[in-house]
Amino acid sequence: MNTILLKLAGPLQSWGTSSRFETRTTERYPSKSAVIGMLGASFGYLRDDTRITRFNSLDFALRIDQPGEFLNDYHIAQKFRANGTFDRTYVTNRQYLQDAIFVVALGSSDEALVTEIESALKQPYFQPFLGRRSNPLTADFLIGIRNTDVVTSLEELEWQASDWYKRRNKDKVILPIYADAHLLEDSPRQMVRDEVVSFSQKERVHRYRAMARKDIVLESSRIKEEHDAFGAF
Repeated sequence: MNTILLKLAGPLQSWGTSSRFETRTTERYPSKSAVIGMLGASFGYLRDDTRITRFNSLDFALRIDQPGEFLNDYHIAQKFRANGTFDRTYVTNRQYLQDAIFVVALGSSDEALVTEIESALKQPYFQPFLGRRSNPLTADFLIGIRNTDVVTSLEELEWQASDWYKRRNKDKVILPIYADAHLLEDSPRQMVRDEVVSFSQKERVHRYRAMARKDIVLESSRIKEEHDAFGAF
């Protein structure tokens, strides 16, 4: 099994799964379909390209290293008629996560596929982003490839939180891991509408998949504070 690790960090992120019209909410962590969307952009797939569904078979796990806080943005937009004349101004409500850090693990027994994904992320065809185009990736988002399964990779990886957050939580830290349910057979599972069928703008379609959670505990001996050029995030 080969696993590629991605660090999703930045001042703002937004991971909507049920946003509609003027109200754009975010979940507390990225969905598998959102990460697959990032892969599709990196490979140059258009929204209605069915090849993107091949990434559904990847093992997926995510660790919340720094949960972040909700931020609501008061946003004004303008609408124009088909002939180009001004119609009206309206308010949209957009929600973000600020100061959040996640580590995503994508795994496969197909070593060539994992290498192909790494290459696409290093040289993306379309620029991937953290849920919205205004939220860019940080320079250190690609952690690298590990020769272990996705859950073990996250269990072994050092804590990726910012220095200021580590100083607030020095004694004992619980890091939740959310993963495909078959990877955590002894954990309670829930169904989420998160398997990609199509990202078409005319009709986005997702099927349900099973997800499970486990927590790992970092004792003070495993909490190591290092200088981080992106520590302000």
